[in-house]
Amino acid sequence: MTPTRALARSATAAVVLSFLWPGLGHAYQRRYRAALIYAVPMIAVAVYVVIGLVQRGVRGMALDLFDPSFAQTVLILGVLLGIWRLAAMVDVWLFARQGGSPTKLASGVLAVLVLAVVAVHGYGVVLANSFSEASKEIFVGSPGGDLPFPDLESPDGSPIASAPLFEDVPVETPATKSDRITLLLMGVDSSEHRTHALTDTLMVVSVDPDTKTGAMVSIPRDVGRFKLTSGVTYAAKINSLLSYARRHPDEFPDGPTKTLLKEVGHLVGVPIPYYAAVDLAGFVKLVDLVGGVTVNNPRAIDDPRYGGWTNGHAIGFHLSAGKHDLDAQEALAFVRSRYGAGDSDFSRARRQQILLLALQKKLTSPEMLPKLPDILAAAGGMLKTNFPAKRLSEVLDLAGQVKQRDMKRVVLGPGYTTKSSDPSVYMLVPDMKKFARESVILFGPDSRWYEPPASPSPAASPAP
Repeated sequence: MTPTRALARSATAAVVLSFLWPGLGHAYQRRYRAALIYAVPMIAVAVYVVIGLVQRGVRGMALDLFDPSFAQTVLILGVLLGIWRLAAMVDVWLFARQGGSPTKLASGVLAVLVLAVVAVHGYGVVLANSFSEASKEIFVGSPGGDLPFPDLESPDGSPIASAPLFEDVPVETPATKSDRITLLLMGVDSSEHRTHALTDTLMVVSVDPDTKTGAMVSIPRDVGRFKLTSGVTYAAKINSLLSYARRHPDEFPDGPTKTLLKEVGHLVGVPIPYYAAVDLAGFVKLVDLVGGVTVNNPRAIDDPRYGGWTNGHAIGFHLSAGKHDLDAQEALAFVRSRYGAGDSDFSRARRQQILLLALQKKLTSPEMLPKLPDILAAAGGMLKTNFPAKRLSEVLDLAGQVKQRDMKRVVLGPGYTTKSSDPSVYMLVPDMKKFARESVILFGPDSRWYEPPASPSPAASPAP
């Protein structure tokens, strides 16, 4: 078809059709060979995406972006497809122009749609790159990833030359009978006011894929004087074990993280192969990025001692019982406050469980999509885990199947521990018999303390 005859067809329509799908504008101009050339690559990509959506779903394909190689492929493909779409639009516009100048409308529409293509594909490239960079920071063992938390120092201020605080922990713990997925969530407080990092939050999160039930078990930071797997009693509090193991590799050759996983798993009765360490300072930024969280506060908080001091008076934190929308600082106070009337580390641990579920709900809401690059950047600076990126979709699908009523929540505080008789230090000594009973209730046959019912003895055989 000659350019002159092509002008009988709208140049504007050809540009718009090429914007919608490369090749459509050429077919509209009856240039069918060119239409096929431009359309085939897009069809191939579309088929690949459809197959991926059928097999993995939207969330599964999005989480695949945490695989740096996949994210890099998407990034390059996004650039190439953007260029391909631009080439198709410009080509139909130039073809129409050969037979005479296209209308001003066609030129204006072309300019607007060029900007639209650049914006859409540019955002896709930024998003893919954000996933790739976050993956390097979040998933331990990824090439190029740096530790997100401050390096530790000895009491005299000199750096400690030993193993990193969070290392890549191979999954060597024995599988449970139900292939239960168990993770230790650590809230690490490594502020500028400390010369060491303390795991002030220790929460075991476990999900049984067979029964679609789960458990959240918080271990108060003051639990201490408990027996290690070696049979030796750890004399200090559990929140210091991570740093102590790092400073004493001769006593704990497994390294700090693997030591903590092994010993907490020994306490609660199930092996813990995975961990997620959250820097509490970075937590504030994440809550701020998602626009705050909504919680249902079970009891009023009246903590006059919370926070820093201004003009000789504590800032304090106060929150009535009931539903509240919390901003970042309020959310941090919600999980840190422990000096209110009737409050303690145990009520704080329960609030941490509440906030974790609230944040999970907010992060998975559709309105978070435009904020994903910033959220991923914040997560890269506050989160470290050895959980396999390729299993994220699987575990999130599983978590969505577990109803809140089927998620048991326990704080192993009063009732499970006794207060140390040493008046110089506040310490909670675990009652291992009570720990064992609770472990069997929470984890059933997966608990190391579980004993199957005795089989009835066979009936005596009659005498011949």
